[in-house]
Amino acid sequence: MKSDLRIAVTQLAAERNLPQPVVVKAVEAALAAAYKRDPAAQGQDVIVEMDPADGDVTVRTVRHVVEEVEDPLMELTAEDAQELQEGAVVGDIIETGHLEYNPGRIAAQTAKQVVMQRLREAERDIVFEEFIDKEGEVLTATIQRVESRWVTIDLGKAEAVMPPAEQSPFERYRPGQQLKFFVVQVGRTIRGPEIVVSRTHPDLLRRLFEVEVPEIFSGVIEIKAIAREPGARSKVAVTSNQEGVDAVGACVGLRGIRIQNVVNELLGEKIDVIEWDEDPVKFISNSLSPAVADRVDLNEEDESATVLVPDRQLSLAIGREGQNARLAAKLTNWRIDIQGTSQVVEGEPAVAETTDAAIPAAEPEVAVAAAEVFVAAPVPEATEVPADEIESEVVEEPEVDDGAAKAAADAELAALEEELAVLEREEVERKAAQESEVLDVSSDDLWQVDGGSKSAPSKDVGGIRFAEDIAGFRETDAGRRGGKRGGSSARNRKRR
Repeated sequence: MKSDLRIAVTQLAAERNLPQPVVVKAVEAALAAAYKRDPAAQGQDVIVEMDPADGDVTVRTVRHVVEEVEDPLMELTAEDAQELQEGAVVGDIIETGHLEYNPGRIAAQTAKQVVMQRLREAERDIVFEEFIDKEGEVLTATIQRVESRWVTIDLGKAEAVMPPAEQSPFERYRPGQQLKFFVVQVGRTIRGPEIVVSRTHPDLLRRLFEVEVPEIFSGVIEIKAIAREPGARSKVAVTSNQEGVDAVGACVGLRGIRIQNVVNELLGEKIDVIEWDEDPVKFISNSLSPAVADRVDLNEEDESATVLVPDRQLSLAIGREGQNARLAAKLTNWRIDIQGTSQVVEGEPAVAETTDAAIPAAEPEVAVAAAEVFVAAPVPEATEVPADEIESEVVEEPEVDDGAAKAAADAELAALEEELAVLEREEVERKAAQESEVLDVSSDDLWQVDGGSKSAPSKDVGGIRFAEDIAGFRETDAGRRGGKRGGSSARNRKRR
């Protein structure tokens, strides 16, 4: 029996991939639970000790020393404990007897159930202890399944879950895909350790930079702030703790190889690496990269900043749907208001737009002066003119003789009619000439065609030929089209 128990313990340790001491404790707890039900224990607590070397099992009945006794069979006071063992204090365990190790059928069944339960608990504890130290780290794992937007990740000994809130809206996950995940939380539950991973956490970007950039891992370069919109774009503010080290250049790497590796791990997410500065003005100006700011005005009371940029870079500073300005505000923790330089004039409110093309828009002082001159120019007032003066100024038209005008009109009309008659005569003559040129189709000469005789047809290939002429023409050498076809036809005709 001793040898069988030792073999069973060794086999369980190998199958469950657990340390042997853990399995031994589970077996001891299982045997203790089984012997508590034995009438020989008399309701006392039972402790079982097993020697893993030879499998010897020792079963003892004990009582616990407490201040107030609740269960007289299992507990006793310190005064009563002094009678059994000198120097006993509260918290000690007093041995009261031994039991023979001879487990029956019921005890063995109970021990089996307890052993399996304790082994499962031991496995969960080992997995929990292994992954509790990896909280806040990046793990490379494989997606196992995707169910109802919840993604299950296979970590080897355990499974992790990625809830919808931790998933990037620009990424599509499929079973078997291998990615890097950030371990957000490791908790202990009844069903085992619960591990939550993320693909949207800002520290995922930090850990990836630590892997790709040795200067960040060693502390030469420090990441001060990260602003991220997962899957779309991120901004990383870095600074150098060592003189002569370019923080931005070290993060980008030779020909961009370092930052490109990070971008590939994030499935194409764009990353802007900028220089961090203690001066908020410079830091805010850098955060709007790739746009260049002309001026930054700070309002420290409400932590807001007004940034002036050239008009041609206004859309670049704001970004698509305000993305660049939004990330800059998250990175600097300042509320940023971006304006174009043409919208603000130093010391004066914005000048209203003018439609006068002669006034250049780039010179506001000249525009204002020209407007003042235009307004100062006097406009002549309208004066009323007496009606009698207006009538006197009207020019009277000379009277025209109606008889002379009528005679002139008649002469012009007669000239037009004569010209029209000449044109009609010319048209009639032209049509008559065309009709005289038309051939008479009833004439016999029209159908006389010089096609030659049947024996000696004409060689004028331009004339009209009938069927019998064409047949005779083919018999000659000039009519042959080549090959045996023409020769055989001529021989057949001669035979006939």
